[in-house]
Amino acid sequence: MKVLLYAAKTYDKKSFDALKEAFPEVEIDYIDHELEPRTASLAQGYDAVCAFVSADVSAKTLEIFRDLGVKAVLMRCAGYNNVDVEKAKELGIVVKRVPGYSPEAVAELAMALALAVNRRLYKAYNKVRENDYTLKGLRGVNFYQKTAGIVGTGKIGAAMARICRGFGMRVIAYDVYENPALKDFVEYVTLDELLSQSDLISLHCPLMDSTYHMINIESIKKMKDGVILVNTSRGALVDTQELIEGIRMDKFLGVGLDVYEEETGNVYEDRSDEIMMHSVTARLLAFPNVMITSHQGFYTKEALEAIAETTLQNAMDARDGKSTPNDVA
Repeated sequence: MKVLLYAAKTYDKKSFDALKEAFPEVEIDYIDHELEPRTASLAQGYDAVCAFVSADVSAKTLEIFRDLGVKAVLMRCAGYNNVDVEKAKELGIVVKRVPGYSPEAVAELAMALALAVNRRLYKAYNKVRENDYTLKGLRGVNFYQKTAGIVGTGKIGAAMARICRGFGMRVIAYDVYENPALKDFVEYVTLDELLSQSDLISLHCPLMDSTYHMINIESIKKMKDGVILVNTSRGALVDTQELIEGIRMDKFLGVGLDVYEEETGNVYEDRSDEIMMHSVTARLLAFPNVMITSHQGFYTKEALEAIAETTLQNAMDARDGKSTPNDVA
């Protein structure tokens, strides 16, 4: 089974190479290029490709793969909104993903972002570096006995719910499918109730037509004044322009984003020497109560190991024509 891994970083090579002996029938080659239609032809001679969250697995890309004889697309992530699933099914290309590599990795970053924007840790760090020990602009609130609203209670949302419970918070949640494992301490409510009652709102749901821009100016107006919003799921859950409007309305105590709509083309790239023309990200970073990280929720040792192992097993299952819960198409 020959696999071409696109957009390979040093950590990808280390985590996959560490499992070579356990999966001797899978041969992996690495390239730096991101997967998109113009780089799809590089998969000539491969049985499968491996891609990540910023890849363009559109109909055009998949048609090129069909012509090259590529039989499978292995997403080394949970999300697959960047994959044209229906086209893949039409072309007979198997798509598999890694649905649960390390829920705690993402949930812990979500809480880290919530704490950082609440207590202005980034600002405090920079102030002390400049020998400024004043407390101006650093006041936060206690999370203890506040209400945490978890939108989406799959594995990651459930992990976040448990973390919030550990902080002594009341935990409420909204999900189309309620998680029975959380019923002993989580109260399920409507989305409107969650928006109006929560002091901390953390998004942990997939990007679908029904969730696209679910955080918009109308939903923001329903939130408490002084709410903290965290998104470690998918950038397009939040309408960025309307989020900026909400920030200007002084609605938020803080906003923590590990994902955002403009991240494609930026994420995992060094653009520090470039002038970002018309950058929405730059506008967000101009606010003192906003913190943005570079889609790093997955980036722990344990998560990388789990991603590599599951992806390699997905490769074997694709080769053998075996259907599993990891199948997307």
